[in-house]
Amino acid sequence: MANTELDYKPSYLAAAITGALIFVLYLLTLSPSTAMWDTSEYISAAYVLGLPHPPGNPLFVLIGRMFAVLPLGPLSVAVKINMLAALTSAVAASMWFLVAERVLVSWLPDRWQRITGGALAALAGATAFTVWNQSVVNEKVYTVSLMGLAIVSWLTVRWCDEPEGPAADRTLVLISYLLGLGNANHMMGLLAGPAVVVAVLVRRPDTLVRWKLLAAIIGAFLLGNTPFLTQPIRSLHHPAINEGEPTTWSAFWYNFNRGQYGKPSALDRQAPFLGQLGMYWLYFKWQWMRDAGQHYPFFQALMALAYMALGALGGWVHWKRDRKSFWYFGTFMFTLTLLLIFYLNFKYGYSQCTAMGNPPGVPCEVRDRDYFFIVSFSAWGVWVGLGLVCVWGYLASLVGTEGIKRGKEYVTLATRNGWLALSPMLAVAFIPLAMNWSAASRAGQTDTRDFAHDLLDSVEPYGILVTVGDNDTFPLWYAQEVEGIRRDVIVANTSLLNTDWYVRQLIQRPVYPYDSLAGPAIYRGRAWPKPTGSPLHLTIDEANALPPSVEISQPQIFKAGNLTATIKPQMLARADIVVLRMIRDAFPDRPVYFSRTAGGYPSDLGLDSHLLGQGLARKLMPDIPTSGKDTLAVPGEGMLDLKTSDWLWNHDFQAPASLARRTMWVDRASVGIPYLYIATGYTLAEAEEAAGGDAKDAAHIMEQVQAISKATDLQGLFSAPEPQPPVPLQPESNITKLLDTGKKTTTPKKP
Repeated sequence: MANTELDYKPSYLAAAITGALIFVLYLLTLSPSTAMWDTSEYISAAYVLGLPHPPGNPLFVLIGRMFAVLPLGPLSVAVKINMLAALTSAVAASMWFLVAERVLVSWLPDRWQRITGGALAALAGATAFTVWNQSVVNEKVYTVSLMGLAIVSWLTVRWCDEPEGPAADRTLVLISYLLGLGNANHMMGLLAGPAVVVAVLVRRPDTLVRWKLLAAIIGAFLLGNTPFLTQPIRSLHHPAINEGEPTTWSAFWYNFNRGQYGKPSALDRQAPFLGQLGMYWLYFKWQWMRDAGQHYPFFQALMALAYMALGALGGWVHWKRDRKSFWYFGTFMFTLTLLLIFYLNFKYGYSQCTAMGNPPGVPCEVRDRDYFFIVSFSAWGVWVGLGLVCVWGYLASLVGTEGIKRGKEYVTLATRNGWLALSPMLAVAFIPLAMNWSAASRAGQTDTRDFAHDLLDSVEPYGILVTVGDNDTFPLWYAQEVEGIRRDVIVANTSLLNTDWYVRQLIQRPVYPYDSLAGPAIYRGRAWPKPTGSPLHLTIDEANALPPSVEISQPQIFKAGNLTATIKPQMLARADIVVLRMIRDAFPDRPVYFSRTAGGYPSDLGLDSHLLGQGLARKLMPDIPTSGKDTLAVPGEGMLDLKTSDWLWNHDFQAPASLARRTMWVDRASVGIPYLYIATGYTLAEAEEAAGGDAKDAAHIMEQVQAISKATDLQGLFSAPEPQPPVPLQPESNITKLLDTGKKTTTPKKP
């Protein structure tokens, strides 16, 4: 009978090797560029040392800037910042290795068994779909939060072993500092706080009455939050991305508290809690079998149930074998799941609504929010690893057992031969690695960057491009600020135009020169005078005085040069007022475009009949365009500049090729981008045939459309739009006075 004492020495080298291997996996599947949603915003903000959306994530910006300027040879800024996501997630995996190994100390006698268990835990958490997918491109700041929370978890587990003495006190102070620093990255960094408090209450409750220690803990937490102090300083220097512009105390506090989002209280449920649990379960199913999940939902659910059972078993084993650390980790997992679901209070998930058939009146999120639970899925790997080792040991004991003395106790465990004989069952931990590769990997994906290039090149030099959402705005920021593509174009996002700070920044924005040699050749051969001022002829005080909205109770005439349009009765938002002001102040000296991603905008402003399709945008024309040799009327699309659009598609656009290389389009909420190319290409090919153009050219475009449709799994989605008859309105008054005064007015109703 062997006599084995407990060995608490952590296997730091093995943890580092495991983390390094996971880092290599992430590098193999790393994105070479930007991606949809917030990726471009965060990469750009880090590069220019700017302020992304509230609360501004100052810690990430500082770290991201450091990575952006690392002297790593030919690597692009995007790759270097994406490597930050990969590195932080790999470090987190190393921490989960150590946590799992520590629990196994009181259970398994041989270090190789514990190292195996730690590696299984790290692998399961690191290859969960959301964790992997978020670790190969810097879409969010959450991988930095993940690393911080994993480090705090390891420190707390170690503290639970020895909660007495000066070293333990210093550990608590360090944990508090890391929590504060995590908050300076994102509020997610505080998620370990409740679990740390529970661990302290259970393991050393007298900590709460030691005022010197408490003062040090509070001071360390406040010190960790000091990166927020960089925001007003940097904002005063007017970086290219300066969201919220927190240069005053009220603006800073509004930004810090995320005031612009207006999120309701957790008690005011946006969806039933059971529905929110259903959303979490949907995302949990994705983690272990994402590639084929949509085609084989039964097997996806079966795999999720298996990993849920393994994790639940691991949690039970944790409770039985190492209760000291369970008080922390069990509370932590509760916080990451049920408590977080309740606090976030989401509407029904995007894919959840899709599965329900998008029933009318049901509030739905605009995209899937699985990334909010990235720490949950990553940390779940610890319990999955423990559960898998538990099953492994049980099956191995059927082969043979031996008695082992552990301290004062005798335990019966499987023999070494039994463990080795049943080791093939550990292949279960590799299933997510195999079944998530295609969905999680972003290797070779440049289509978002290419889309930004194409959209900007659809705009003539010094043009104003009106956009409406994240995916048609943030990639343009990246292209302009990071890669220097078409900085002469002014991007005006209607959502942000409803804020006062964004309007001020448009006024203050420098006029960047147009580089004709870098731009499309079709724009060469004519002079493009460089504008001398802002597209808005407003002072800062006048911009600040713009009303948040104005009611138009009767049709209004709007004029800008030769352009005359009728605005129908409606409530105009500040964004609408600013767009009209830009048209009146800058047009036609500056060409004005509306992104085709804007949907029906600006139909409510009565400008539709003046729009001419050009590439991925629609150009505002002084006179209503009419059909001609190179101008065609397309049912449901309006007028199309066939010559320019055809040239841009065939000689300038880059995204058709990169989209055709995709193996799938995982994020269905952003499917409008590949759909835009499908619709644009289809319309262009049909127009070529209708105009009697080159049949081979039309056929080539259709081949690209079909390739994009197949690569992004959108076959059958596109159909030719039905023509929509115009709704005539009779002008009755003039809106010029409103735009001049900028005051909230209402056209009096007729008696």
